[in-house]
Amino acid sequence: MEKKSPNEIQVELSEEVAQGTYANLAIISHSSSEFILDFVRIVPGVPKAKVKSRIILTPDNAKRLLHALEDNISKFEKQLHKGGDGGEFLPPMGGVKGEA
Repeated sequence: MEKKSPNEIQVELSEEVAQGTYANLAIISHSSSEFILDFVRIVPGVPKAKVKSRIILTPDNAKRLLHALEDNISKFEKQLHKGGDGGEFLPPMGGVKGEA
């Protein structure tokens, strides 16, 4: 019989959520108690863009997300630049101005 850790969490991913939502801009704001991440899809030639998803995090969880992103980006760049010059890799942004 396999013992489960008391801290283990089973995460369920529905088929609809598993398909994901495309966003090409993130707008990040914060209050004294939470960070708000709005994910937006900008379409060329369309003057209005809609927020496709909003995620609200506590400051502690925002820090955890930051560290997880840094770790994953580092691993991604190591795979991408195997034997390369080690320079910083930034994908093209496509002329969109905004904060991410």
